[in-house]
Amino acid sequence: MYLLLVVIVYILFAVIFVDWTRWKDYYPTVQYYLICNLTYNFLFYNHTLWKYKAVTVGWLNHTLIELTFSFFILPVVIMIYLRFLPLAKKKLLVYVIIWIAYFTFLEYLFFKRGLFVYENGWNVVWSLIFNIIMFVMLRLHFKNKLLALIISVPLITVLLLIFHPSLEDMK
Repeated sequence: MYLLLVVIVYILFAVIFVDWTRWKDYYPTVQYYLICNLTYNFLFYNHTLWKYKAVTVGWLNHTLIELTFSFFILPVVIMIYLRFLPLAKKKLLVYVIIWIAYFTFLEYLFFKRGLFVYENGWNVVWSLIFNIIMFVMLRLHFKNKLLALIISVPLITVLLLIFHPSLEDMK
């Protein structure tokens, strides 16, 4: 089961790379991501842009995989990402690009293996754009929470206008 393997790998990453003495510094940004992610999944449960697809066991569905990613894998990823943020602008740019490439590449691998499905106009290019926004916003939230929240509203609105039907159509 690939999900168990992924969880084990990220638990090892958590042990090796997360600075647990600073978890309180990272916690608000982890919450920011989780709240946005879970709100999206709740509001658009019937009109997703992407879905996780289990290929090993029938009871493992998008919701369970999403919860596993939300509560185990992504907090580890965010804490590692924030821990090693460089201060120098050039290094920061390279660092963020590496994370964007890493996330986009992993998603593409999952897509090619049939473990990730695009829907409703979404594709790997949109995921790349989303990953750029996500990693920039995670850094911004870590540095300036209020500004990140203010900027998040129009970003979310634009994504909703592009990809989601009106709430009236979703009934």
